[in-house]
Formats: sequence, structure tokens, C-alpha cells
Amino acid sequence: MIPLLPLQIEVETKAVLKKVAASHQRLAEFKGVITSIPNQNILLETLTLREAKESSAIENIISTYAEVYQSSVYSNLFTSPEAKEVHLYSEALKHGYSLIQSTGLLTNNHILKIQAIIEHNEAGFRKVPGTKLLNEKTGEVVYLPPQDAIEIETLMQNLEEFINNDDLTDIDPLIKMAIIHHQFETIHPFYDGNGRTGRIINILYLVNKKLLDLPVLYLSRYIISKKSDYYEQLQQVRVTGNWEPWILFILDGVENTAKEGVLLINAIHKAMQKYKHDLKAKLPKLYSQDLLNNLFKYPYTKIEFIERDLSVSRSTAIRYLEELVKNDFLEKQKWGRESFYVNKLLFEILSQK
Repeated sequence: MIPLLPLQIEVETKAVLKKVAASHQRLAEFKGVITSIPNQNILLETLTLREAKESSAIENIISTYAEVYQSSVYSNLFTSPEAKEVHLYSEALKHGYSLIQSTGLLTNNHILKIQAIIEHNEAGFRKVPGTKLLNEKTGEVVYLPPQDAIEIETLMQNLEEFINNDDLTDIDPLIKMAIIHHQFETIHPFYDGNGRTGRIINILYLVNKKLLDLPVLYLSRYIISKKSDYYEQLQQVRVTGNWEPWILFILDGVENTAKEGVLLINAIHKAMQKYKHDLKAKLPKLYSQDLLNNLFKYPYTKIEFIERDLSVSRSTAIRYLEELVKNDFLEKQKWGRESFYVNKLLFEILSQK
């Protein structure tokens, strides 16, 4: 039987409180360094796709960084079915971000919309029994989530209230996020897309609690590096009712991901400063902040992106890109009939392990 929230046990143990302090410190540092990027939409575009790739990989949707960044939702052009899945996840994350910005809430309706984008259908919460979680290697049943539609609906309504009503409990929001994530994955309310939807809920919750300004902290990279531990810890709470190891696992993920995020954003900022300096020196008539933003918004840019972002004609966009290639700011690549212009420095930063 899945317990209703809030939990009626003490979860803020001595070990958890010690870990949560370290996680908050790293998260605050990460939140601060984001402001070093003058146009933060750059991070929203590039890093949501990076997270989408990692989160999808947890569900064995495997794509390369090249496939992901070459693909374009603007022209409905995808290098592979896996790359399309990654882009749908990114779109769902950004849509969820816009929803919580406008409402200040993270509701079941929002969660339904997020999952609908990920799965490209509107099946909604499970209504037909038969869903079970299997061991990938052996095929044995690991966990049987609630089968009754009314029970699923009741548990999700309870979760919605727990997410949005801070009067229910005064536990730290990072600890609360760990509980929310476990409860959502345990309810397993959808036929498919539960893992990816649950990981989007994590980051949106942190934004809603003002612990981040942008949804660009990505636990998926941490989870995929400890995939077997992640699933084992999820199941151990269900079996034993001991929450401490799970909460410590998630807090460790926040701390490590924030630490890596600081290094990543510092590297992007340094690369932008280098491009800015070199563009002004080599192509002063071409340089503009909008152009610099475009080159760091998309590791793979194209003529249409330059046209749109800089409000220039197609011929002007082509001239700009050819000049950038000639002066080693970009590398031109062909994929079918499409021409892509790669910011190799940014691509290397985003794709490094």
C-alpha cells in the first residue's frame, strides 16, 4: 500500500540534514554562476537538449550529441527516431517551465501536458490494469504499481497537494523533491514516459521553489551513471520503508550535478568571451551580440536560424555564415540537402564526459 503524503515518519535525520546543507551550498553556487551568461535563453536552448539526451538514455533511447544537435524541431527534421524522442523531451521541459512561470504551480494538469508532449499522445493516467515493472535483464516482475484507476487518481491528487501546499510539511524542499520523485515513480501513473516525466518534475519543482531561475540542473547525467543504484534505491524504499538512503542518494545527485554545472557554464562563458574577442578583432563589421548569442544557442546553427535570430535576409545570413567558416569560427557540414554550421568549441564543451 502506497502511503499518502506527507509521510508520518521522521525523514530529516542527522545524516540527511548534513547532506542537504552541502547540496544547498552547491546549488546556490550553480544558481549564481548562471547569471554570468548575458542571455540566459542560450542555456535554456542548449542545455535542455543535453538533459533530454541523458534522460532519454536512461530509458534506453540512445542518441549521439551530433544527432541531437543536428535535428531541428523548427523544420521537423530529425536525424533518427531517437533524436526525435530527445527533442520531444526538451519541448516538454520547456513547456512545463512556461506553465509554472505563468501559474506558480505544478499541477496534475501540467504533468499530463508534459507527458503528452513526451509520448506524443493524450492517453492520460492509466485506466486499464496490467502495467508491471520488469527487470531489464531477467524479465522478472520487480514492482507492481497500483492497478486501479481510482486509486491512481487519488494518489496523484494527494501528490499534487503535497507539491503545491507548503503548509502540509515544513521539511526542506530538496528533501521534499526526493520524496515527490519517489512517490511519482511508485504511483507510475502513465502507461509510458513515467521516468522522463518524473525527472522533469524534479527540475520544475526546484525552479518553482526559487532554488533555480532556469530549469538547467540535470540529474539525469548523475542517474545514468548510477542507473542500477537508482532503481535499487527506489525499490528498497518500497520494500523496507527506510527513506534515508534514497534521500541521501538524491541529495548527492543534486550536489554533484550542481558542481558539474558550475564547471560547464564557466566553460561556456569562457568560450563566449573568446569568440566575442576574436569576432571583434577579425570580423568587426559582422560582430553583434545577437550573432554571438546565436552561435552559442545552437552548437549546430543553420541559415534559417541566422535569418530568424538576426532579422536578416537569406543572402545576408549565407554571407555571414561563410565568413564565419572562412575565419574558423564555424565548420560547415552537410547532412543530406541540409547545411549545418558547427561551433566546434561549444559542441566539445557540451559533449564531454
